[in-house]
Amino acid sequence: MLILHDLLKKLKNEFASSRQAEQRGTWFIYTLLAIIIPFTSSKTSNLLRCLNTLFGFAGIRRKPYYRFMASPKIPWQRLWRCLWKMIPEPLTNDRLLLAIDDYINPKTGKKIFACANVFDHAAKQNQSRYPWAQNIVTVGLLKMIKGRWACLPLSHRFYHLKKNMKAVQQQMPKTDLRFETKLAQAAGMISDISDAFDDTPVVAITDSWFGNNSLYHPLRQKLGTRFHLLSRLRINNNLFDMPDNRGVNGRGRPKKYGKKLGNAKTLATRYLHLAREYDVNLYGRTRAIRAFDGIVMLKTLKTAVRVVWVYRKTQWVALFTTDLDLSVQEIIEYYGARWKIEAAFKELKQDIGSAESQTRHPHAVTNHLHFCMMASSLAWIYASRLDKTPSRRHAVCGRKHFAFSDVRRLIADAALDDNFNRLFPVPQKSVVNSIKAILLRMAA
Repeated sequence: MLILHDLLKKLKNEFASSRQAEQRGTWFIYTLLAIIIPFTSSKTSNLLRCLNTLFGFAGIRRKPYYRFMASPKIPWQRLWRCLWKMIPEPLTNDRLLLAIDDYINPKTGKKIFACANVFDHAAKQNQSRYPWAQNIVTVGLLKMIKGRWACLPLSHRFYHLKKNMKAVQQQMPKTDLRFETKLAQAAGMISDISDAFDDTPVVAITDSWFGNNSLYHPLRQKLGTRFHLLSRLRINNNLFDMPDNRGVNGRGRPKKYGKKLGNAKTLATRYLHLAREYDVNLYGRTRAIRAFDGIVMLKTLKTAVRVVWVYRKTQWVALFTTDLDLSVQEIIEYYGARWKIEAAFKELKQDIGSAESQTRHPHAVTNHLHFCMMASSLAWIYASRLDKTPSRRHAVCGRKHFAFSDVRRLIADAALDDNFNRLFPVPQKSVVNSIKAILLRMAA
């Protein structure tokens, strides 16, 4: 309970500069708890019901609370920076590991903010390829928590189609919204996060779609040599040997690339017999992985990279990173941990229930997603600060580590403790006002 109080107190203090600091700060922290507690989905009406039923709020009316949930004055930028600073030991091997990906949030209402017919590359045969949904670009922190990898959402952006920007600007006339590609949005979020961690080296871990020069070049220009990329090679990416400038006699510019080696597919066949086994912590346990690595020049990024060919029974995968100091085991483990951002999307959409919200107002939609992502990150921060590893409630074959639901259950026990209300007293009805209401009803 003291851990939860310490975390929430720092967030509540960010409302100290507002006019209604005490009320808004109390509503904010209890809304976060209402989202985390497995009581119901995180619809605004359900959150209000949770505040009244579980936490004993009295006198909180529907209209003021709905105005709060749709308020454009919640200081999200300060709140997120405060949360980033609360993460204990955010670095892994002296690096900040950031996972980048986008996901879709299907909706049914036609007037919901940021919705469009977006392409779903993961659609099944019985699903539409262009569902009506929100497309959200997300950056999360990959961190080892009590022996398991987890992804903490740190920032997000709604991706708007270029043809829909005029309609979006009409919905939010007081904000300076301009069209940005997903890569530009990801670069902006990584830049903001890296500023909060001073001169810490940053490694962006992405799939092959985000892992290109449109993300690497602008961040390399802004962050310098402390930014690195770890991604997956496409099979047709051409690789070159390192340049050999020993024979240069002073005339002409030095070579940037050496001899062309071939593409990733042909080199995978060539290096198969040279692969050796490595013990890697992958997907929750130590596995024996056959791999071969080498340092080559990648023309798409115009820099030297370490490429690791990972061989499975019938397939292979080529990974690359611009951080040449990373070992083969670290490259494979970190890229395997990237899958936790997909688990974070599942936690947001299904466990917390952000996909069920049908709010339509732009600020209400944005605030609701902020609340859900901050609640998810807060739960993982709480788990990392526990003295003991949470026990798994529901046994699953092949899985020994605790789940996100186990952390939510522990937070619910701490938040519903009788002593927690003493630390964060909830607003109660005034006795005088209650007597006045009774007298007015009698007079009517």
